[in-house]
Amino acid sequence: MTAPLILARAVTRRFGSFTAVDEVSMEVHPGEVVGLLGANGAGKTTLMRMLLGLLTPSAGTVDLLGGPPDLQRRRRIGYVPQNLGLYADLTVRENLAFVSASYAAPMPEIPGDLAGRADVLVQDLPLGAQRQAAFVAATAHSPRALLLDEPTSGVDALARARLWDTIRDEAERGTAVLVTTHYMQEAQQCDRLLMMADGVLAAQGSETDIVGDTTALEVRASDWAAAFTALTAAGAPVVLTGQRIRVADGDPAQVRRILDGAGVPAELSSVPASIEERMVVLARAGTGHAGRGAE
Repeated sequence: MTAPLILARAVTRRFGSFTAVDEVSMEVHPGEVVGLLGANGAGKTTLMRMLLGLLTPSAGTVDLLGGPPDLQRRRRIGYVPQNLGLYADLTVRENLAFVSASYAAPMPEIPGDLAGRADVLVQDLPLGAQRQAAFVAATAHSPRALLLDEPTSGVDALARARLWDTIRDEAERGTAVLVTTHYMQEAQQCDRLLMMADGVLAAQGSETDIVGDTTALEVRASDWAAAFTALTAAGAPVVLTGQRIRVADGDPAQVRRILDGAGVPAELSSVPASIEERMVVLARAGTGHAGRGAE
């Protein structure tokens, strides 16, 4: 395997008494799309900012494109932050012209579905179009590594699919891609997954590797709302999809006691856990360190 373009060795970041990231080691190779998963507060953004050189690690080291993330190396990466990094009071065309000039790169071609809005102020665009513009800006200079922080958050399913097509196109050109996401179904778009919980790299590998032998209890009740209310009130790790109720890593006897106590008849069955449910289990387990988890 070729040398990684993004590399962290036991990086830690503390904010006073809070430990946001604790001894995380990870790497991303050319042509690889790595998904960084975790609940809000897991430490994903803090880790990404250390990889970019925007935060200095309290301990450990970061390599970006073969060395420390200095200004020269950062010029060869693309970055889409959660706030998109665009100037809201400039048009799409003006934003792209500014980025291109900053990197001494040719003006990028504006994709067909965005071209019709090229002269619209970014602040007047729908969120999906804003995210598309941010992605074009981040790749205008043909970066060797691409770091994307929640690039599809808040956009519809079609816009997410289009953005993921573009992400895969970048990887096929040999770009190393690290992407954070809250959408668990997007995990299947990644070559490899890293899952953070409470500031620690809790699991990594394929979706199958991460889920392992974790199971969930599927709860089938005619009054699903009452079942959901009872389980949530009892602090059970409930995942609700439509009207389907599942309890991550649930104990059948305990779930039965909760439902019986609330007078809610239901059928229970054990099913393989989803990656979202595995994330819930890891987040609830924590690491035994108080004060961790600043995002």
